[in-house]
Amino acid sequence: MTEPALERDEPVGRRVARWRARRRMTQQMLADRLGKSKSWVDKVERGVRGLDRYSVVQDIAEVLRVDPAVLLDPRKPPPTATIGLDGIDAVRAALAHYHHRPTRTLPAGEVQRHIAHAWLSYQHAHYAPLLRALPALLDAAHTTPTLLLPTYRITACVLIKLGEPDLAWLAADRAVTAATGNPVRACAATISVAQALRALGRDRLALTAALAATGTAAHLGIRGTLLLQAAMAAAACAERRRVEDLLDHATALADHSTGDDDPHHTAFGPSAVLLARFLTALHLGDTDHAVHHHEQTVRRDDWPRLPAEHRAAHLIDAARAYLDLGDLSAAGRCLADADTIAPAEVRCRPAARTLIAEIAHSGPAATHVARLATLVGLTR
Repeated sequence: MTEPALERDEPVGRRVARWRARRRMTQQMLADRLGKSKSWVDKVERGVRGLDRYSVVQDIAEVLRVDPAVLLDPRKPPPTATIGLDGIDAVRAALAHYHHRPTRTLPAGEVQRHIAHAWLSYQHAHYAPLLRALPALLDAAHTTPTLLLPTYRITACVLIKLGEPDLAWLAADRAVTAATGNPVRACAATISVAQALRALGRDRLALTAALAATGTAAHLGIRGTLLLQAAMAAAACAERRRVEDLLDHATALADHSTGDDDPHHTAFGPSAVLLARFLTALHLGDTDHAVHHHEQTVRRDDWPRLPAEHRAAHLIDAARAYLDLGDLSAAGRCLADADTIAPAEVRCRPAARTLIAEIAHSGPAATHVARLATLVGLTR
């Protein structure tokens, strides 16, 4: 989409103000997340204070969930920077009209097939076509209330991926409402609630919600996944002992998991537990242990059987761990591998693009990192 000439020529401060408004943030909210004063933000947006350091632009871009290039030069937007935005607006509109009568009435079997295809699209990180399909799927699912839960769950999952945790929380909460009266479905919906709360930085609430649901989670995959969500939330709360207890419990469940029956799309199993051990170690600051768990996991026979989005998302987190250890080469290889497995996971997610920028600006970039930086519109 081509931007109007006025927007192309506007100062960077005006672009910051425009994106801040789009994200429904006040100047004070932006200032708090940047560790700056409201006066500083106001001066930046009015052009009184210049943004002459790339690192500061990068910090602002991360808070606003856009690529730095969008703020610096919208005439050269990254090819994937706007893949999700228009689609997200359409999903937002669909979520806002959930009381209306569906425009099309489809047989339940056809809606189920669309939902199954949506899950496959998500697991293969085909986020752009999935976003385009979601508004119609949300509309159609209202004709069959039992299909609302999986539709809201898949909506929450993709919104978390694309940096829209507020909308994801809304969809996840709707999933829980749709599951009323069905304990198994309610527990499955709580997985999405915990994920959305964690994405919002509400880890204590995520921990409480996940733990409460484990008490009624009869399905092994759901119970195990709730334990992993609780462990990751506990790690963010620095509750080291609780993390170990939860992971040990999840390990015992995973040892009895065949991995063959996954109707609730949890991907729970031994590799999922190891990935959670990696992520909790990373949250707790045990980066060396995190890398050890990563290297264990990718050598497992069941690693390739994890969904593509799950593997690619982990490799992005592994790149962060290697970067924290100062191993730029390994960090770059992880990103390149993630891009091979699921390109959209690397090129569409704001967190991944920020990581590419950090690696590219931390030293001489390897060829594959430079290629990724070019693909997402970042330049040194």
